[in-house]
Amino acid sequence: MTDQEKKYDVITYGRSSIDLYSQKVGSRFEEIPGFHAFVGGSPLNIAVGCSRLGLKASLLSGVGKDKVGDFLIHFLEEEKVITENVPVIEGARTSAVLLGIEPPDRFPLVYYRDNCADSQINIDHVLNAGIEKSRLLEVSGTALNIEPTRSAAFLAAEIARKNEIPVMLDLDFRADQWYDIRAFGITTRAFMRNVNIVLGTEEEILAAFLADKSQLVISHQQISAPEIKGDIDEAIRGILQLGVDALIVKTGSRGAVVYLPDGTVQKVPGFPVEVVNILGAGDAFAAGFIYGYLKGWDWYKCCRMGNACGAHVVTQLGCANFTPYEKEILAFIESRGGF
Repeated sequence: MTDQEKKYDVITYGRSSIDLYSQKVGSRFEEIPGFHAFVGGSPLNIAVGCSRLGLKASLLSGVGKDKVGDFLIHFLEEEKVITENVPVIEGARTSAVLLGIEPPDRFPLVYYRDNCADSQINIDHVLNAGIEKSRLLEVSGTALNIEPTRSAAFLAAEIARKNEIPVMLDLDFRADQWYDIRAFGITTRAFMRNVNIVLGTEEEILAAFLADKSQLVISHQQISAPEIKGDIDEAIRGILQLGVDALIVKTGSRGAVVYLPDGTVQKVPGFPVEVVNILGAGDAFAAGFIYGYLKGWDWYKCCRMGNACGAHVVTQLGCANFTPYEKEILAFIESRGGF
């Protein structure tokens, strides 16, 4: 099946939720007066970002038989994201996230994911999702944290590789979603053996190679998001040795760095902007990167596109609701000196 015959440009697999953002930027979480209702979840955000860039994007996730699920599906349909792979899961709930915005560096968030629907995606859902009809499969690391979604994600990657479809893993490390933080690394390393491209921050890459709890620095305010110490160069080498084609390290305002198995290291500068909210920037980066990758661009240009999309989102209040459209982001890049 040629690319032109494919039904989807990209399938994104994993989390989907309603995101409730503080209505007052700078307010302490305990003093938030109210919340804006947006949509969220890394794969959902990426699917919306890809759709706004003109790609045929399908989300593989789950929602509950509830009004929150209806809210998500309505938004996705309005955004032209293909929703045929988002089943309604009986007995489960659509997940939710509450988020505070305390610039410049505090963005506290609380997950409500007990019995969440997207964790109930199973092998049959994957078999019926048409992975072989896609040009790229993107998987969220959180989709690997629990059964049945974990084994289903492994199957999705196997189907993709069997059909010579590139697999991208966004590490998406959320410490409080794992029964033991070290399990994140054990599981993602196993998964990477079927992955072409890995995306992550330096902290996420260190988490992927965490072996000893002595590497954790936990304060009373960081129980769900501990600081992780380690040798970042060793972790990068370790990921590349698993057989991936490229590791893309997201470095915030500095842009991104591409690491290749042959030892090539390429720094890709970002786009300086005034930051309102960093949450969702990595998902916007992934959408921009995928757009470039599917157009056959080189690593540098793909990352520049990702950096531009991330820069756009950090100037906004939310995630998927504020990802850029193709024409506006290309105009933004051109206005900042081009690729």
